[in-house]
Amino acid sequence: MQKITLLINCPDRKGIVTTITQFILEKQGNIVYLDQHVDRQESTFFMRIETEFDQPEFSISSFEKTFAERFETDYQLTYQLFDALHKPRLALFVSKYDHCLYDLLGRNASGELQVEIPLIISNHPDLEIVAKRFDIPFKNIPVTKGTKAEAEAEQIKTIKEHNIDLIVLARYMQIISDDFVSKFKHQIINIHHSFLPAFIGAKPYHAAFERGVKIIGATSHYVTADLDEGPIIEQEIVRVSHVHSVQDFILKGRDLEKVVLARAIKAHIEHKVLVFGNKTVIFS
Repeated sequence: MQKITLLINCPDRKGIVTTITQFILEKQGNIVYLDQHVDRQESTFFMRIETEFDQPEFSISSFEKTFAERFETDYQLTYQLFDALHKPRLALFVSKYDHCLYDLLGRNASGELQVEIPLIISNHPDLEIVAKRFDIPFKNIPVTKGTKAEAEAEQIKTIKEHNIDLIVLARYMQIISDDFVSKFKHQIINIHHSFLPAFIGAKPYHAAFERGVKIIGATSHYVTADLDEGPIIEQEIVRVSHVHSVQDFILKGRDLEKVVLARAIKAHIEHKVLVFGNKTVIFS
């Protein structure tokens, strides 16, 4: 059994669903999931399809070639095709905060995240002990203002050597250069508190506490050249009040960061995220 997932977007027109599903039927595919959306403002059609093929001779590359020839030009169609049985390989980037790292490694160890994590990269040595507990290789690549270019070159080399599919910034406290980001378009996911840009700096929760905010949150997004402004994948909030201390804010914020980052990764690895401009369509 082979399984593929298709993400599709094109100008909206009549008969797209019928035509594409009929094509899959002609190729003896069995559609097990289909979700669609039309952005009427942009007049754009979006669709996600999961299909199974049980013929021994089925070839994903052959199917993709025929699909592209049939639809790309005539329908002005953009698509992504994934082997649904492929287990993505993640590189986790961390600094000194360990809450997201522990959470992701625990979820993966329990089978909740269907990924391989062959590598943890950090600009500090502090979290190597965590990597050892989960028996995952840890690479400390220090980053300073004067060595940033060399450090990123080493990071990129390491990522390519390990055939990494997705880079997760699990509270990696470094700004990544435009050059680095350009090499991994929509392959880098970040997590941060949702005070940005209202409360920036080293102690956002303290600033929020002083202001008397009523909600705190977390946002996970793809990394782009515009700092913290990439396409949003997942968000969540929790209410706070005058009875909560700064420490309460911090603990609630960390809990949100763990949950939101895990949800974003899960949506990405299950190919449920379609980026369109600087927005995303998240399929159910």
